[in-house]
Amino acid sequence: MTKNKYKAIFCDLGNVLINFDHRIAVKKILRLMPKNEHDVYQLFFDSGFTKDYEEGKISSIEFFKKVKNSLELDMEYEEFLPIWNDIFFEEPLNKEIQNFLMAIKGNYKLVMISNINEAHCEFLKKKMPIFFEFDKLVLSYEVGFRKPAKEIYNAALKSVNVASSKAFYVDDRADLIEAASKFGIEGMTFNGEEAFKKIVEELEP
Repeated sequence: MTKNKYKAIFCDLGNVLINFDHRIAVKKILRLMPKNEHDVYQLFFDSGFTKDYEEGKISSIEFFKKVKNSLELDMEYEEFLPIWNDIFFEEPLNKEIQNFLMAIKGNYKLVMISNINEAHCEFLKKKMPIFFEFDKLVLSYEVGFRKPAKEIYNAALKSVNVASSKAFYVDDRADLIEAASKFGIEGMTFNGEEAFKKIVEELEP
């Protein structure tokens, strides 16, 4: 391998820099109302509401109102927000890759590229100093597109002015790594300690 063949590292957020479990929020909501867990999960995290929210087409308040009406929730936004945000947790491997990126950042431009909504992003910025180690944040709710759309990868490339062949991409989802490869961006799936070791071997100066 030729060292330093890349100029930029594109790194996903969820299940790479920090882990999350949507079911944490779902179970808290279920304590407040008699609904089906699967239905709540789908509405929260795999619905048209979620897509629009993560693409910045609706605001946090608008998203809450849609959820509240659909689930007939008896709560206000200020009560909902802590439940909505309390899905994240850090494990040792998350910290390892954070530390690795901080150690090599002088050799690359670092770009966070994430499918995320405004509330989660603002919540995590207050908890995670690593956000401020990145040169650019390319976030779906700001860009208007979610991975695997070509537009969000193009936005990441343009943000640091590099060609696709000079970017290396880390994501926990193999399908998104594959999608990026079709646009000329090489990468590796982050799915455990062995994968992390391979990423380090590829990127260590």
